[in-house]
Order: sequence, then C-alpha cells, then structure tokens
Amino acid sequence: MSHLIAPETPARQLAGFIAKFDPAIRKLARNARAVLRKRLPTAVELVYDNFQALAIGYCPTERMSDCILSLAIFPRGVSLSFFYGATLPDPHGILEGSGNQNRFVRLESAETLLRPDVEALIAAAIAQAVTPLPDTGGGYTVIKSISARQRPRSALV
Repeated sequence: MSHLIAPETPARQLAGFIAKFDPAIRKLARNARAVLRKRLPTAVELVYDNFQALAIGYCPTERMSDCILSLAIFPRGVSLSFFYGATLPDPHGILEGSGNQNRFVRLESAETLLRPDVEALIAAAIAQAVTPLPDTGGGYTVIKSISARQRPRSALV
C-alpha cells in the first residue's frame, strides 16, 4: 500500500515562512495579515520569500504589476508598503522612503493599520489602482517565488 503525501498548500507554506521569524515579528506579521485579509477580502495574496524579506502583496489579480500594497516582513520589523506610494496624498507625512515609486509605513503593531491616517492611505491606494479589486469573491494565496538564498530571518542570529 503506497502512501501519497499531499502537496503543501500555499497557506501552510506561508505559515512556514512566517514561522522562521522571531516570536514578536511572527505575531506582528500574523496579526497584520489578518487585518489586511479582513480589509481586502477579495485580494489575491502574492507571496515572495526573497533574500532580504518575506513580502505578501495584496493584488486584484495574480500579476505583480497590479499589486496595490504589501506587507514586508524583515527580521527586525514589519512595514506596509505602497507600490505607488509616491503618488498618494500624505497630509500627515507618515510615508517613509524616497524612491520614485514605493513608500512605506513601519508597523508598531497591527493596530497601526487601523489608524485613520493609515486607513486613508490604504483607501487612496485602492482608489488609484489601475485594476480594481473584485467586488465579490474570496481572495486566495499564491506562492510566487522562494529564494534559494536568504538572510537569516531571526534578529537573534
């Protein structure tokens, strides 16, 4: 009798990627992801387990170019990145970064995502998206890439 091993689901793979981080970062990443899944229930989560960080993009399609925002998870912190943040209205001056396109907000806790100034940025990013998020349906997770080489995920290393 042969035993078949079921392929690992994207959700389980993502849980494994997050589990590599120190407990405080793990907790922040999981909680922030829960807030974003609730806020963007129809978004596709595109996961990139890269050399520098774990990135979870929230997109209307499986095309990276359609991404609206992402969680960037590093050994020492988690940020909410806006792919086209340089064009967002930021009356409170909370966006960090100086590139031509991307801007980010460092998350002290998942509750940072619920602050009115951060929610206004999220709403503006959704409103300016070229491809809108679907009105109905459920989002899902896609593992897009896993880097063979990665920096240590623990700040304690």
